[in-house]
Amino acid sequence: MTSKSTGMTERELIDHGFRYALSLTHHEQDAEDLVQTAFFRLYRSRGRVEHKALLITTIRNLFFDQCRRKRNKLVITLDNPEELIQLPSPTQSLPGTNLDMDELLARLRPEEREALYLSAVDGCSASEIANLTDQPRNTVLSLIHRAKKKLQAVIAREENRMKRRDYHD
Repeated sequence: MTSKSTGMTERELIDHGFRYALSLTHHEQDAEDLVQTAFFRLYRSRGRVEHKALLITTIRNLFFDQCRRKRNKLVITLDNPEELIQLPSPTQSLPGTNLDMDELLARLRPEEREALYLSAVDGCSASEIANLTDQPRNTVLSLIHRAKKKLQAVIAREENRMKRRDYHD
């Protein structure tokens, strides 16, 4: 079924929503849950999902609601200690560094990741992101700028570390 307003099929909306949710959560399972919950809520309230912007806004609101709940409730159980072990990410390292994209993006706050994703991947303008996220345009510009600066600094530090290591080898 194709949406009249966006020209996107439901599958394309799901894929787009999943990529956006993954940019926020960095976990496939959590991203799938967000998209499923968003679609369920939109179908329940509207009977259909037509607008990409409405889907993105719903996913965003669900994600930040979950973040607030998690911040208020931190529970660590020792029933399964192996769950505490962090496995390395399967993604490839950036050229010339030992960092992968997941590690880099994990250093950003969720708001910065979101703004950077919408700008770099979706190609949204600062004004469009401001409308989607219900923030002032200048705040969005600041988030994007800070995110890029943080990533550049981390990459530069890692490249310097690698050069020093290669020099001493």
